[in-house]
Amino acid sequence: MSAVTKTETYYGTGRRKTSVARVRLLPGNGKFIINGKDIEEYFGRPVLVTIAKQALVLTNTEGKYDVLVNVHGGGLAGQAGAIRGGIARALLEVDGELRPTLKRAGYLTRDARMKERKKYGLKKARKAPQFSKR
Repeated sequence: MSAVTKTETYYGTGRRKTSVARVRLLPGNGKFIINGKDIEEYFGRPVLVTIAKQALVLTNTEGKYDVLVNVHGGGLAGQAGAIRGGIARALLEVDGELRPTLKRAGYLTRDARMKERKKYGLKKARKAPQFSKR
């Protein structure tokens, strides 16, 4: 029987607002694929590419891993934040020593800020109809 060589794969899930990113890290040469597209093609804005890659840059692992991401929900900015969190969690699986660095940068904290729900009797979450005394 032939021995099947299984490459080491690391998983991490990141969430922000209503976005959920499932991240896979594979040892490689730095390919970054999001939903089947290259990162620059997917985001289009350099600032979002920077946000998504922050965890890799901080830990000096950019170019050492291929990053495969499946992300859905929310807008592009929320998705970039979710990807950053997912990469940070996957990097913890790679090396637990990175935890203090990633924690200090705030990449392991789930950003719980979400859009507040609309309440009945109001036009938006807090905006009330105009008040008229008479």
